[in-house]
Amino acid sequence: MKVSFLSFDAVNDLIRSEMHEAFQQVFEGKWYILGESVKKFEKEYALFNSVKHCVGVSNGLDALFLSLKSLNIGKGDEVIVPSNTYIATLLAVSYVGATPVLVEPRENTFNINPEKIEAAITSRTKAIMPVHLYGQCCEMDAIMDIAVRNNLFVIEDNAQSQGASYNNKLTGSFGNVNGTSFYPGKNLGALGDAGAVTTNDEKLAEKIAVIRNYGSQRKYYNEVIGYNMRLDELQAAFLNVKLRYLNEWTKQRQQIAEWYNAALKGIGDLLLPGIAEGATHVYHLYVIRTEKRDALQEFLSENGIGTLIHYPIPPHLQEAYSNLGYKKGDFPIAEKMAETVLSIPMWPGMKQTDIVTVAEAIRKFY
Repeated sequence: MKVSFLSFDAVNDLIRSEMHEAFQQVFEGKWYILGESVKKFEKEYALFNSVKHCVGVSNGLDALFLSLKSLNIGKGDEVIVPSNTYIATLLAVSYVGATPVLVEPRENTFNINPEKIEAAITSRTKAIMPVHLYGQCCEMDAIMDIAVRNNLFVIEDNAQSQGASYNNKLTGSFGNVNGTSFYPGKNLGALGDAGAVTTNDEKLAEKIAVIRNYGSQRKYYNEVIGYNMRLDELQAAFLNVKLRYLNEWTKQRQQIAEWYNAALKGIGDLLLPGIAEGATHVYHLYVIRTEKRDALQEFLSENGIGTLIHYPIPPHLQEAYSNLGYKKGDFPIAEKMAETVLSIPMWPGMKQTDIVTVAEAIRKFY
């Protein structure tokens, strides 16, 4: 029995007719840029995220870039980011001309360690960008406290954790302004690139809405130098359909994680994902750790089970960031994670028999 790393089959089968109807409405409506579908999604996602404003944009990276841009962060400034994040987090900082400053994560949660943030703050630090990695909310109370005491902005990278919370407050609702992604593989995924910015600050929301649209509120009248970073009308229509199902899909992911926790407990040297006190996890990914990662991945592949490594090279060792002057050994926790993490199958529609198949293969390996 094969188990793919990711499958859209169950999700697509459930919403097929609604997605076809959404396409038809946009097609027949003949308004394809910043129309009613985008307006509706911005309103509905803001409600879902318990924020006052949502601005639909082209993708998650652009959402982070626009968030930083709206706060006037730029050349000479520093932004604190996790040492084990996806490269997009750093790219957004680089796009505005600022410098990313890396801070190590907690080993059991994969999320940035608040206890290490203050040591990284300098006179040039302007913001903290926590990443809610793999689906778990960061320890946001501590992070917000540090930001307030040091007069820093907070921009949440919420690309992987829509619907997760810390002490009953949702990701994407803590920071001054926050970016999220609706890349197809995300928990709330479009059928192409898409993203959004969330905030409770009306002026920031208005500013981002202008910058994303050529710096213009009124066609052909440009107030500032802007960009073409708009959420596509058709993708917004698809997201309006899928948003209605997100809570149910999250429950499925959490149930799958419970099955994994029970089935994989005590096997070999496996380290299962931990959850910080007060945090919830929506399991965009189910990530295990083992010193035998490469051999295990090869064995699972040979037995028809798909896996991925998130992520094999930490940002400070990427050639693109050699200018930061970091070397191997500078961030040992991130490096160790890169050598030991393995993401195993996780998608709505998985059956308990699928989890048993994966667990039996892993147990056989050991």
